[in-house]
Amino acid sequence: MTRIPLPAALAALALPIACGTASAADTDASAQRARNHAAACTNCHGPQGRPPAGSPIPALAGRSQSELVSQMQAFKAGKRPATVMHQIARGYSDDQITAIAAWFAAVR
Repeated sequence: MTRIPLPAALAALALPIACGTASAADTDASAQRARNHAAACTNCHGPQGRPPAGSPIPALAGRSQSELVSQMQAFKAGKRPATVMHQIARGYSDDQITAIAAWFAAVR
């Protein structure tokens, strides 16, 4: 499996890092958790957020983090119509949604 580098913004998601007390291992663990959460999305959105050509399911790779967070929050709040995304979004905390969005935004 190929590792995709995460943006520096993802490292800032962990509280210890923001406080300047985290180690490189904490940063790696945060990145690993974000990648693991994002892996669940690939069941529908394709490997690394790239669905097959012609798929009605949108690509996530390379989209802006703020757009992805906004859409996930809309699903979570029931403000955006969906078949299953509203249920999936409710399973994630706001921090997890932000981390997943950062991961997909970094995929190029």
